[in-house]
Amino acid sequence: MNKKILAKDVQKYIDSNLNTDVAQIALAKSPFDGISSAEIVTQIGSKKKSQKKLPTWFNASEIYYPPTLSIEQTSSEITAKYKSKLAKGDSLIDITGGFGVDAYYFAKKAKTVTHCEINEDLSGIAKYNAAVLGIDNINFLPVNGIAYLSSSSENFDTIFVDPARRSETGKVFMLKDCMPDVAANLDMLLTKANRIIIKTAPLLDIKAGFSELKNVSEVHIVSLKNECKELLWVIDRDFKGTTKFIAVTINDSQKQFVFQQDEVDVPANYAESISTADYLYEPDAALLKSGAFNLIGSRYGLQKLHPQTHLYCSKELNTAFAGRVFKVQAILTSAELKKMQNLKGNIIVRNYPAKPEELAKKYKIKPSDDQFLIFAKDNAGNNIILQATIIQYY
Repeated sequence: MNKKILAKDVQKYIDSNLNTDVAQIALAKSPFDGISSAEIVTQIGSKKKSQKKLPTWFNASEIYYPPTLSIEQTSSEITAKYKSKLAKGDSLIDITGGFGVDAYYFAKKAKTVTHCEINEDLSGIAKYNAAVLGIDNINFLPVNGIAYLSSSSENFDTIFVDPARRSETGKVFMLKDCMPDVAANLDMLLTKANRIIIKTAPLLDIKAGFSELKNVSEVHIVSLKNECKELLWVIDRDFKGTTKFIAVTINDSQKQFVFQQDEVDVPANYAESISTADYLYEPDAALLKSGAFNLIGSRYGLQKLHPQTHLYCSKELNTAFAGRVFKVQAILTSAELKKMQNLKGNIIVRNYPAKPEELAKKYKIKPSDDQFLIFAKDNAGNNIILQATIIQYY
């Protein structure tokens, strides 16, 4: 951590160059003694990435930023604030502390927080920034969190861990593919705390997660503006029973779709047809990740278009629905669409034998703010094209 970066003239330079091409700065000689051009570029790049993701840090004076990878890997403030509500008790340890965003919000809930970060530089940065932000109940340790817990006699009310993937290859991965290996250390962790919260990327296969974990009381599937951001696995030492799923959509307002694991296998109610009197419902990414496709229709009183078409319809408008809602204007065939001129609409493809870019080129479709062309399959197996206006975005 180069404290010369915190000088007022350096900070002013960083702020005035947030929208500058950093490649030019990187190639030029540094205007400050004892600070390299590369260090300045790191501060500019990381602060820029924090503007929307970490507004508390971005808007504070004299924040020191780590390399951009740490900013990319950290939780957003919105999701960190959500997961802080899952902590139990007065004491919490974050064994994969990173930049310290999660610890910052846990410290607003728990009396004491221990932040373990194996990267000594990053640990020092997180400690310095916490002081800048006025947080004084976090103990920062530059250690391996798993090793620290294994050798310590100290117990905590809650353990938080955010394992990092060892490899970026493959679409489905398991916890054993991550560091630290939570599954291999789960028994030890359960001797140290009553509650364990594991954050994983949404790429993790939920069934695979259950095959490696035990005592899972809750699974929180968190999305932000229809983009699934993280899975939160809540493990309670004494839990017995059925796992609760909470698909939460965080937008201007927050919606939740809550169900028990044994509620998923309900029969689907399929639509015999769809008409221009209908509203079309597209579930939020968090609901889709839950896999409760039939239950979604049942809970909201909707009819499903097709077993593999995760779209629903109803003649009633339900704004409590967690997802996008459209008003159907026309049902078209491909032959009818081909005859139409000056087509405009955002393309959605669900269980249809073509890709959006192919359809845009084939039918010369231009983008639109509120008009949509939805290519799907109905319950009879027919390919259908729905021309629709969006009523609700989230």
